[in-house]
Amino acid sequence: MITRFFVYGLAGWCMEIFWTGLGSLVRGEAELRGWTYLWMFPIYGLAILMEPIHNQIRDWPFYLRGIVYVFFIFMIEYTTGWILRNTISLCPWDYSHSAYSINGLIRLDYAPAWFAAGLIFEKIHDLLLRINI
Repeated sequence: MITRFFVYGLAGWCMEIFWTGLGSLVRGEAELRGWTYLWMFPIYGLAILMEPIHNQIRDWPFYLRGIVYVFFIFMIEYTTGWILRNTISLCPWDYSHSAYSINGLIRLDYAPAWFAAGLIFEKIHDLLLRINI
């Protein structure tokens, strides 16, 4: 279980660095700088909590599974952001500039990205089961 937590944390870091690097490409920044925060490692590691959900819904159509993952990821993102903001007075992300933000903690327009991330999570989860981790 600990190993899977670390795998999900690392996978999340890698996906975030890739995502932010794509953002720099869109902004025309040739260095394609991507980044993340140390705080994000345990937050991405919480994907381990989606394993039982995946096991329950794995036979559903992909679009319904994706919607479930978006909802779950929004809950985790909002909750962890709220906890960080209220305990250490900062949150690594601040979406308050977006018209689609809820309290600056989640962005509804990121739903397609979280949809895709949820389906990628399934592949990682299945791989970890296959190699017995």
